Amino acid sequence: MTEQMALLDENELKLINRYWSACNYLAAGMIYLQENPLLKKPLEACHIKQRPLGHWGSSPGLSFTYIHINRMIKKYDLNAIFLAGPGHGAPGVLAPVYLEGTCSEIYPDKAQTELGMRNLFKDFSFPGGFGSHCTPELPGSIHEGGELGYSLSHAFGAAFDHPDLLVAVMVGDGEAETGPLATAWHSNKFLNPIRDGAVLPVLHLNGYKINNPTVLARISHQELEELLKGYGWTPIFVEGNDPERMHQEMAQELEAAIQSIKDIQQNARTKNDTSRPRWPMIVLRSPKGWTGPKTVDGHQVENSWRAHQVPISKPAENPEHLAQLESWLRSYQPESLFDAEGRLLPELAELAPRGTRRMSANPHANGGLLRQPLALPDYRQYAVTASRAEGALHSNTQPLGCLLRDVISANPNNFRVYGPDETTSNKLQDVYTASKKTWLADRLPEDNDGGELAADGKVMEYLSEHTLEGWLEGYLLTGRHGFLSTYESFVHVIDSMFNQHAKWLEMSKKVSWRAPVSSLNLLITSTVWRQDHNGFTHQDPGFLDLVANKSAEITRIYLPPDANCLLSVADHCLRSTDYINVIVCDKQKHLQYLDIESATIHCTKGLGIWEWASSDAGSEPDLIMACAGDIPTKEALAATQLLMHHFPALKIRFINVVDLYKLTPDSEHPHGLSDKEFDRLFTTDKPILFNFHGYPYLIHRLTYRRANHANLHVRGYREKGSINTPLELAIQNKIDRFSLAIEAIYRIPGLRNIGAHVQEELLNRQLACCEYAYEHGVDMPEEDEWQWQK
Repeated sequence: MTEQMALLDENELKLINRYWSACNYLAAGMIYLQENPLLKKPLEACHIKQRPLGHWGSSPGLSFTYIHINRMIKKYDLNAIFLAGPGHGAPGVLAPVYLEGTCSEIYPDKAQTELGMRNLFKDFSFPGGFGSHCTPELPGSIHEGGELGYSLSHAFGAAFDHPDLLVAVMVGDGEAETGPLATAWHSNKFLNPIRDGAVLPVLHLNGYKINNPTVLARISHQELEELLKGYGWTPIFVEGNDPERMHQEMAQELEAAIQSIKDIQQNARTKNDTSRPRWPMIVLRSPKGWTGPKTVDGHQVENSWRAHQVPISKPAENPEHLAQLESWLRSYQPESLFDAEGRLLPELAELAPRGTRRMSANPHANGGLLRQPLALPDYRQYAVTASRAEGALHSNTQPLGCLLRDVISANPNNFRVYGPDETTSNKLQDVYTASKKTWLADRLPEDNDGGELAADGKVMEYLSEHTLEGWLEGYLLTGRHGFLSTYESFVHVIDSMFNQHAKWLEMSKKVSWRAPVSSLNLLITSTVWRQDHNGFTHQDPGFLDLVANKSAEITRIYLPPDANCLLSVADHCLRSTDYINVIVCDKQKHLQYLDIESATIHCTKGLGIWEWASSDAGSEPDLIMACAGDIPTKEALAATQLLMHHFPALKIRFINVVDLYKLTPDSEHPHGLSDKEFDRLFTTDKPILFNFHGYPYLIHRLTYRRANHANLHVRGYREKGSINTPLELAIQNKIDRFSLAIEAIYRIPGLRNIGAHVQEELLNRQLACCEYAYEHGVDMPEEDEWQWQK
């Protein structure tokens, strides 16, 4: 950049540098101080927090970027939000949020006064105060950054279907080493310049992680530029360490980036041009811990890994460190930034946007304020015929695809369906009649023959579960709705993202000013029990165990046994807010049990006795046969019928569970049953056989406090299997009809001595089924085509 190209005049330059100094002073103050916020007195040990916490290293670069975006907001009246990938650098974001007044409006005790500043400092990274990351308590945040890798996908999710929104996202160079972030660079192939907003990444190269250099900061300029161009971006570099020159360069290059975005959008929207643009991005190279102490105890700090967290350790205990800290803080000249009462001086306060143009007050960053309920069709119209007597078979998920198709049609601007290359595989392909798959990369003629690609599609398919989940989370947190389906074995790819989102929602519920957002709806299909050709690698139902670890205020788990139950559950989930709804339902053809009205009643209750499959009406049951999941339900029904056939006088109560949390006490989960209700269904002393979709230990974990837990015997997946037929896989894991019936005879006192011959017959039948599968590669037809006949 030449001096003639500078955009800031001398006065502007001084003002923006002073504003940045105020941010840096506040950031350092938050890490260290609990008293004397304006340094009106010499710094003493009693002014220092006993345990200084926080991350200084990224904070100066974060606030530097934030205030320059503010300048563009004011100049062009932009509608913008800011995501901090290095979310642990919260002081660098909280400082400008405080200076522009939003923090004080929401938290009156953090007013722009000396006392308010003192409270801000003391409460940062302190019990009961602000977290050290960009948590839900921070106005303007939709991305905490507690786990690195998701900022860019969140940013794109926020931009989808928000045509006038600019999402500025700071990507840390440490974060850029993660797999999720690397895949998210390709999100630019899915951003439509006509209907979507813009994402402006700022890749922050400050050179170091917590104790190591970063890869992208240690490759040549040419290699990095070629890498980013290869991802499809137009990188614009701002590099240096002299503040005045860096302010000038950032002003110039950010202006160029904004103009490029405006030109791209204007061209696309006036010419209806959906060809993929080469969107601009900023590469900001600045020192780690910029403007902080150069050295401490003879070791380099600024521009080294030692600046990452607290650069001067234990100043309250070390007089030399205390003096160095005071010198550092006074270098920002707080008396020239704030008046005697602690207010930012008027000429500096004027630099910030006003009202909802402040990124910290933008309603897109509190998406529940913008959320509109979905226009939902009546799910009953998609019902399938459920004839138990005729053994009706149907794909459980295909009717759901019809429902989602019409949800897309009725909600063209605030609903999207997400899935990693599996929408058709998961039998949801009817959605394509309402909207195609978003695709802005190159296309070939053969794509026109069933490729289902379109620049304006609302079906988001990309073979990165990380990026899909990030897109969906960003979409939901900015006020929209969505639905994600994925294979059960690979949902573990997003274990950590699920954890982070669950924690975000839980904390958001405790923040009074955050409005509820749409629930994250996750369909897990292609399940463990129907991996006929994929085998052992695709058999893992353990995601449910992870879900059960999270807050009862957030998580819901549903296992609908048939298509009509899935429709009822899906309708409920699409209407809900602030939950993560996990639905487990296989995509293959299965027996259908309940008509739509019966399914609605059953799903509303969450679990219940199936009278038509029970024989204990008016009597005390000999056995409770319970189940959760589609294949486990079929096998439990078949086992019940075997027992009824061989022992006509046997009294069996058949219970199906849709809402898994119904098994927990009501003191532990809002959906839980009281002990009285649980005992009414499961008794206090009768044997219970529970056939479960997942690992059996989860059922024990949910029910261990129940009175009849000692009589509860759970069958589920036991890590047994390879390339199996459905029944043979069930047999290997002992959830099959024969294993259940044999076990029941053991557990029912009146059958123990008389049931040996029946057990022998069942065992022989089980062996014959296995031999048939090994010989023919399919299940024995009379067992495979089993249907309920009481």
